[in-house]
Amino acid sequence: MAKPPEDTKVQALRQSGALNPHVGAVSDPLFHANPFFDARDLVQVRYEMVRRHKVDGLPVSSAAAAFGVTRPPFYKAQSALEADGLAGLLPNARGPRDGHKLSAEVVVFVEEMRDADPKATMRQCLEAIERRFGVKAHRRSLERALSRKKKRIEQD
Repeated sequence: MAKPPEDTKVQALRQSGALNPHVGAVSDPLFHANPFFDARDLVQVRYEMVRRHKVDGLPVSSAAAAFGVTRPPFYKAQSALEADGLAGLLPNARGPRDGHKLSAEVVVFVEEMRDADPKATMRQCLEAIERRFGVKAHRRSLERALSRKKKRIEQD
């Protein structure tokens, strides 16, 4: 049986990373009684959770439980909202943004090494990086870093 297509809001929430993975855990009455409140919208859920505590006086533990989280995520949402407003409630991308071990300097070093000795293997390059920079990297990380550099050059 074919899976029904997602509605456009779910697609948009998924793309932005704001699709609540714990929809069923939201038990706050507003999210069940009023169609304006959408438990799939993580930003709305986080905002309303903090608002229910601040404005309605709901204790932190009760507010967190009604929105399907424990107290630490509540406090994280509360401080993010206070520090950055609604934008603070948007999910952040996880993990490193780029090859953090293999800086541009390391990549240039490897390219120069391979220009001087075209037969240099990845293992030899990685060993040279570790000797020179004190950085231990994985073979695949080096391959990706060199590939990214090559793509940037081709785009220019």
